[in-house]
Amino acid sequence: MTLDDVPHGMRLKRQARFNQTEADWRRFLELQPDGCFVAELEGTPVGTVTNCRFGPIGWIAMMLVEESHRRRGIGTHLMRHALAYLDASGVRTARLDATPRGRPIYEKLGFVAEYELARWEGAPRRDAHDAIVPVDRELLSEVLALDAEITATPRQRLIERLYHERPDAMVAYRAHGELRGYLTWREGENARQIGPGVALGTEAGIALGDALVGHSAGKRIFVDVPVDNAPATAWAESLGLTVQRPFTRMRRGEPVADQPAQLWASSGPEKG
Repeated sequence: MTLDDVPHGMRLKRQARFNQTEADWRRFLELQPDGCFVAELEGTPVGTVTNCRFGPIGWIAMMLVEESHRRRGIGTHLMRHALAYLDASGVRTARLDATPRGRPIYEKLGFVAEYELARWEGAPRRDAHDAIVPVDRELLSEVLALDAEITATPRQRLIERLYHERPDAMVAYRAHGELRGYLTWREGENARQIGPGVALGTEAGIALGDALVGHSAGKRIFVDVPVDNAPATAWAESLGLTVQRPFTRMRRGEPVADQPAQLWASSGPEKG
C-alpha cells in the first residue's frame, strides 16, 4: 500500500463505518511503510490490511474488504499475508482488536481471545480538573515510560507521533510530584476519538477523562474501554455514554503482560 491507495482505504473504511481519517491512513503508512497491503482483483483494490511493529509485538489493523466481494476468502488471504510479514519480521506476538464479525476468521488462523473492550459514544459535557497539566517535551519522556509499563508494549513511536501531530491534545495527571496517567485525543471522521491513555488509579482516570470531555465541549466522542476496567466503565456510564460496539483483543503467539484494568482508553482498534 502507498499514499496513492489512501482514497481506496477511505472508501472501504466508510463502507465499514469506521472512524479513521486520511491522517490516520498516512500515519499507518509512515509508521510501517513496508507493512501495509492492498488486495487487488483484476487491477481493482478490494481490500486492505495494516501492520505496525512495536519491538517483539506486531499490531494488525484496518482489515477491510469491499462489500461486494466479501465471503470469497479475501479477508483470510489478507490476514495470512499480514501474519507472514510479521513472522518474517521476527515478532513473537501478533495482536488485534476484533469485531464480532471478524473474530471467527481470526480464531481459524490461531488467534485466541485475551479480553473484551466496549466502544462508548455520546456527546457529554464535563468540567475539567485542576490537577491536569499539559504535556511538554520534558514530560513526554515520562509519559512514554508509563505507557510502556502499563501496556507492556514499546509503542513509543506511536505516542510520539500522536504528540507531535497535536501537542495540545495530550494531558497528564500528577499527584505528589508523580505522573499518575496521561490521555490524548484525535479527530475522527464520525467522532472525536479519546485515547490512548492510561491511569494509575480511579482519581487519575476520572480527572483525565473529564478534562478531555470538557475540552470536547459537547462534541460526539468515542472511547474504547476494557470491560475489566470497572472504574472507567462507571465513568463512561456517569457521562451518559452508550455502548456502540464490542471488540475482542486477540493474540497469536506469546502472551503480553499488559494491565487492562489501568488502560483507561485504548488508542482504538488500530494500535491497541
